[in-house]
Order: sequence, then C-alpha cells, then structure tokens
Amino acid sequence: MTHQDILTCYTDGASRGNPGPAAYAYLILSGDKIIEETSEYIGVTTNNVAEYQGVIAALTTAAKHTGRTVVLYSDSELVIKQINGQYRVRKEHLTGLHQKVIDLVRNFEKVHFYSVPRGNVYIRKVDGLCNLALDSISGNKNDR
Repeated sequence: MTHQDILTCYTDGASRGNPGPAAYAYLILSGDKIIEETSEYIGVTTNNVAEYQGVIAALTTAAKHTGRTVVLYSDSELVIKQINGQYRVRKEHLTGLHQKVIDLVRNFEKVHFYSVPRGNVYIRKVDGLCNLALDSISGNKNDR
C-alpha cells in the first residue's frame, strides 16, 4: 500500500424514497488513478444519512492511504455546508454522523470539503455505483 500526500474523494448517497432503501458509494483517487471504489447497501434510511455514510466511509478508507491531505467532493450541498460549519445540524439523527466526520478529519493534516454539481463525471460515477448497489438488493432497475 502506498501512502499518498493528496487524495481526492468523490462520495454519494441515495435512497429510493425518503426514507427508503439506501446506499452510498465513493471513489478515492491519487492523481488521475482510482485507488479505491466502493458502494454499499445500508438498509432503509434517508438520503442525508446515506450521504453522510458515504463521506464517513471515504474518510475511513482514505486514512489507510494518507495522513496528509484529502479533498472530498459531494453533490450534497446540505452535508458539505454542515461539515464546513456554514449550516447547523438541526436534525438529531444527523448529529452523530456529523460528529463522526469531524472525528475522522483529525486523522489528516488537512481535509477540504466541496459541493459539486451532479453533472461532474466522478459524481455521476458514484451515483451509478449507488444505483447498482440498490438494484442488486431490489432486483428491479425501475425503482429509481
């Protein structure tokens, strides 16, 4: 395993219904090379919980590759603004997840969080991975 100075993470979470069957996915890149790619079904929950779970899983995995700098992108403006302190976490079920992210940040010298549009090529890829995870559980691609 190589330890990289800067890693880039792209995360997504999705639920079919809110709450509904949910999954998260992430990509971790070193330069242009994808070094980790994961999606996971997480049961029935809300979209925001799935988004947070994607961030948590990406940071947990990134810590195995670097202790230096992580740049994380998500299409969830709410989650990113909560993590960056621009929005307060008002929903009780999100406070523990938010705190877990804050705790994970301590594993790195620097972590930058950015919200990006859904059209971003890597965000489209993690969105597709979420849908694959959900399709594998439901067996029905028309649930979207």
